[in-house]
Amino acid sequence: MNTRILDSAKAILSLQKAFLAIILVVLAMALFNLIPSTRTEFFSQLNLVDLLKSNSIFMILAMGETVVLIAGGVDLSIGGMMALSGVVVILLINAGVPIPVAIALCLLLGLAIGAINAFISVYQRAEPFIITLGMGIALTGIGQQLTNAYPVTSTNPDFQNIANLQVLGPIPILVVVMLVVLAGVHWTLRSTSFGRNVYAVGGDYEVAKYSGINVLRTKASTYLISSVTAALGGVMLASQLNSASSIAGDNTALYVVVAVVVGGTSVAGGIGGAIKSATGLVLLGILTNAFNMLRIDSLVSYLPTALLGIIIVSILWLDSYGRKRRREAV
Repeated sequence: MNTRILDSAKAILSLQKAFLAIILVVLAMALFNLIPSTRTEFFSQLNLVDLLKSNSIFMILAMGETVVLIAGGVDLSIGGMMALSGVVVILLINAGVPIPVAIALCLLLGLAIGAINAFISVYQRAEPFIITLGMGIALTGIGQQLTNAYPVTSTNPDFQNIANLQVLGPIPILVVVMLVVLAGVHWTLRSTSFGRNVYAVGGDYEVAKYSGINVLRTKASTYLISSVTAALGGVMLASQLNSASSIAGDNTALYVVVAVVVGGTSVAGGIGGAIKSATGLVLLGILTNAFNMLRIDSLVSYLPTALLGIIIVSILWLDSYGRKRRREAV
């Protein structure tokens, strides 16, 4: 192994993450400075709490996606799972099912969908990108069939309190649930044998296999975690809005995967973590919030979308380039 190349690859990966973080923060702050009043508006308590609330659902989904990506897989069904679980929990509650039972059934539904994804993608060795993408489309279709493609609203006012009840000053339960999920995934990945096995499987599947790790079970378990967190996110979103739509997760999977990669979790597996993914999601959330707060003229109203796309392409290219240098170092 060429030590100089290996050191160079590591340096490139470190610079990649620092570069991306600096660019996103500087870009966001530059946007704030374009309009003097924007700074005050951004740092207001109302906007910061809204920023937390608006990204909490994505954060819950991102935690499950992070575990899958570290293990070398990908789950693009999380958007469909989120939408379907929101629809199902409201339909169950409206049918008279107690709220705790309805939530538990939705989490079990997520577990079942994750098991299907795991069986086909891991045990049958099918391409997870295609399988989970197809599963997400199927789940969206099931949600549309259940609701006739119309949004559904909860008739039980207590359901709305699950996500919106304020427990820490202006901080609602939704944010607390998100922090609990973040802390749980971080601890699992960093302090348990399962977490170490996930990194090993994603880092080198064959080496992990010959080291005695049950690679199939470990990788399959990551899909269960991803699907359950997506179901939880759907329940919390439905509670937050007191309604659910079968198409609520159309672009969710793409956004979450991009945010996770922004934070430094590699799509090739073996690299990343809950805190890194959370950082990436926060950075994208700040950037999106800044774009929304700017009163951009209609002639350039699509420039933020184009700029965000350029950033995403740059991030993925840098990740690919870093992985290429790592392969050259072996």
